[in-house]
Amino acid sequence: MGERVYVALGSNLGDRAGHLAHARARLAGLPRSRLLKASRVEETAPIGPVHQGPYLNQMVLLETELEPAELLALLHAIEAERGRVRGERWGPRTLDLDIVRFGDRAVREPELTIPHPELPRRDFWLREIVELDQTPASSDG
Repeated sequence: MGERVYVALGSNLGDRAGHLAHARARLAGLPRSRLLKASRVEETAPIGPVHQGPYLNQMVLLETELEPAELLALLHAIEAERGRVRGERWGPRTLDLDIVRFGDRAVREPELTIPHPELPRRDFWLREIVELDQTPASSDG
């Protein structure tokens, strides 16, 4: 159908689990896309200089015919539905959705870099990708 895309989900404000659940449901309904799998949810310490609470993180694997910029716009819309305000870099957020990998593509644009430049420094993302690569796709995805 399309390309395999890894999308990271994170939340450390409000109903963290609810924000991730909303994101998974919305990702499953994206046009020209299919949600194949979701990793387990794990709690991680925040990254960066801003003092804040721990995050819930998860990675999902999509198959999509969307272009990277189209997908990014849809991810930003989902974040906004959950009250995401783009303020302080590395700051707390209700919902953060990041394109980590998009097939074999390399994208270098002002608003989007793929693979995500933080991938090598985020052990939990690496673990979640391995988990997704090792588990069979769900029959309802």
